[in-house]
Amino acid sequence: MYVQQQYQQPVKRYVQTMDLRDDPELISEYRRLHSPEHSWKEIRDGIKEVGILEMEIYILGTRLVMIVDAPLDFEWDSAMQRLATLPRQQEWENLMARFQNCSPGATSDEKWQMMERMFHL
Repeated sequence: MYVQQQYQQPVKRYVQTMDLRDDPELISEYRRLHSPEHSWKEIRDGIKEVGILEMEIYILGTRLVMIVDAPLDFEWDSAMQRLATLPRQQEWENLMARFQNCSPGATSDEKWQMMERMFHL
């Protein structure tokens, strides 16, 4: 069970998916690099700096699902362009690419595919 954070404003949600390489050792290292002790402070700070309120990544086997909550005036494309210019972001993307099932040199937008909500209760 996960408690959802509450905000003093309405938010919108983005959900994306990506696959990792099917290698248990690589997946274990990917998980370690995303742990609170090993994730890079510059990356966490950059995510917040572009306006993202909360980001979660879930894993099942090789499949990742990322959930992003942001304010209603958040513009995904411009925020991702800005994020790509922040300190150590490209270095992080290059490091993560070895774990991700993607083409060499793929951008974050090419790796992570936006999902469409098909049901809501």
